[in-house]
Amino acid sequence: MIARCASILLVLFHGISSFSLLPRNAPRPHYLQHGALMMSSPKNSRLEGNQRMPSSKEVALMDEMIKKLALAKPYELPAAVKRAFKVIRSPQFFMRIAELSDSAETEEDRQRYEALASNLATTLEAVVETTTETLDERAQAVESVVKAAAEPDSGEFMVPLMPDRVQAMKDELHNLPESMLDEGFLGTLDAWIVKSHQDGMDLMVGILQKVLQIYAGLQIKRALGRQEHKTVTSEDGSMAMADLLESDPEQWDGLLNSQSEKSIVTIKKDVQRTMETVILSLETGSMAQQVQAEYLKELLQRVE
Repeated sequence: MIARCASILLVLFHGISSFSLLPRNAPRPHYLQHGALMMSSPKNSRLEGNQRMPSSKEVALMDEMIKKLALAKPYELPAAVKRAFKVIRSPQFFMRIAELSDSAETEEDRQRYEALASNLATTLEAVVETTTETLDERAQAVESVVKAAAEPDSGEFMVPLMPDRVQAMKDELHNLPESMLDEGFLGTLDAWIVKSHQDGMDLMVGILQKVLQIYAGLQIKRALGRQEHKTVTSEDGSMAMADLLESDPEQWDGLLNSQSEKSIVTIKKDVQRTMETVILSLETGSMAQQVQAEYLKELLQRVE
C-alpha cells in the first residue's frame, strides 16, 4: 500500500510535498499500545479536552494552578501562562475561576479570583500576540525532526521507520536548543497529530508520535542529569535508567525480558524514583508534564 501525502505535507510542512509514506512489508509493531503517546487515533486534541467536562482529577489540577496564580505577582503571570498555555486558555479554566469566586468564603478571596480572571485575560492577549512568531519557529523545529525520518535517497517516509531513521530523528532533536522544546513545540506536535488523523494520514500520526516519544526520553534524561540523579546498576549488570530512555520504546519488551528478576526490581525503583523527582518538578498541568508522565507510566507498565 502506498499513501501519497502531498496535501497534508503542504499544510503541515510547507513545501515538502515531494515526500510520501511507503509502508514496509513488515507489519508495524503496536508499541506501547495502551498509551496516547503511541498508536492512538486522536479525533481531537488529547491535551486540550475543551469539548467535554473536566474530570475530578483535572478539576483538582486546575484548582491547584488557580490558587498558585492567584497568589502570584502580576509580572509573574506571562511566564506562567506560557508554561501552561493550553490549560489556562481553555474555557473550563475560566469557568472554574468563576466557580471558585462564587463559592469563596471571604470577600478578599472573591476579589482575588476576580482580579486573577481579569489579569489572565489581559496576559493571554499579550501572550497570543508574541506567540505567533514563536510558533512559527517551533513549527520549523518540528519539521526538521520529521524530515530526518525520511529516506535520504528518495525523500520518502518508509513505515515502520528503520533504526537509522529513528536515530537521525534523535540526533536532530538533540541538536535543537533545549529552549526550543517548550509548550509551543509540544502544541505544534499535538496539532499536527490531530490534523494528520483527521486527514486520514495515520502513518504520519505514528511518525509524529515517535517524535513525542523521543522528546520525552531526551527531556527526562536531561532532567535527571541536572538533578545529579544516579541510577543504581547492580553487580549482575542490570540496565541503567539512561539505557531505557535512550532506547526505542519498541525495544523495551525485548530489553526487559533479557533482565534478571533482581534487575527488574532495580529498574522499577528507578522508574518510580524518576516519576517522583522529574514529573513533580514540572509545571502542573503543562503539556511537558503530561507527555513525560505518560511516557514514564507506559514504561512502568512494561516493567511490571
